[in-house]
Amino acid sequence: MNLVRPVPKDVTNSVVESPRRTPQKCQRPTELILRRPASATPYHGRRPPEVSTPPPSEHIEFNQLKEMLLKKSGDLCYNFERITATKDDFIDEGQLGAGTCGVVKKMRHKERRDLVMAVKQMHVSSTCAVENKRIMMDLDVVTKCVGCPNIVKCMGIFFSMSEVWICMEVMSTSLDKLMRDTVEPFPEYVLGKIAVSIVKALDYLKREHNMMHRDVKPSNMLLSSSGDIKLCDFGISGQLKDSIANSNQLGCIGYMAPERLEKFKYDVRADIWSLGISLVELALKSFPYKGSQFEFAILSKIIEEPPPKLPNDGRYSADFCSFVDKW
Repeated sequence: MNLVRPVPKDVTNSVVESPRRTPQKCQRPTELILRRPASATPYHGRRPPEVSTPPPSEHIEFNQLKEMLLKKSGDLCYNFERITATKDDFIDEGQLGAGTCGVVKKMRHKERRDLVMAVKQMHVSSTCAVENKRIMMDLDVVTKCVGCPNIVKCMGIFFSMSEVWICMEVMSTSLDKLMRDTVEPFPEYVLGKIAVSIVKALDYLKREHNMMHRDVKPSNMLLSSSGDIKLCDFGISGQLKDSIANSNQLGCIGYMAPERLEKFKYDVRADIWSLGISLVELALKSFPYKGSQFEFAILSKIIEEPPPKLPNDGRYSADFCSFVDKW
């Protein structure tokens, strides 16, 4: 079977092209947090409150963004109609998911029963500037990207000094859940559709907003009821300067490109690497870096071992295997 259609010409080469690196292998990844054993901490296993003071320029930018978001609070867009609402106008219909920053719930408008949203609820911290920055970044990016069909649509926000709601279109499931719920691995034509959709989303972020995602993985790829694949969760997205990211902000270690682990500077090709690892996982129905129980071992294998490959057993075409190898 030939690989589905090649990546469309409207996707720029700066996103698609990625040189072959020599890293990888391990067990399903987690967030990379290097910490002392609980017995070695003065807080009896609890991390001390993370109080940080951002530089003056960052503080000014944060306040400007906060003021802008406060003005947008309660202004929703549903089916091209502007609706002014409050949090009290919605009924909680149950939890859809949970992450490091908060929970996602299904919410329905009390009077407009057809108005249903997936609401990401996050609490603003009074002590953790890093966590607040992540929340603000997620808010900023998702409200800017309403014009991209490959990014989960934001219908509006509710913003206060203690809590943030991001109101999004309801999606059917994430690709990691779908992978666990299905018996067979994803067929090649489905993987091709996933690849094209995510590359388009990454290209949009780079071309329109000069940003990269930095946390591309199956759990951040959502499937709609109509079969569309969309990218979500922009909490650790990064601004690029001269096409280079200059930050050590970490995501999920098992999907991170070697240059993000070894160097301080990297570019959008690191997101393409993460997409490649995700495609291999979905194709094999198994995370490609198995066997290690510690994050440091995962890190070492990513840096020192060759990248994972698709099996040469006839299940996937030569074109598709070559396509994945180029990530």
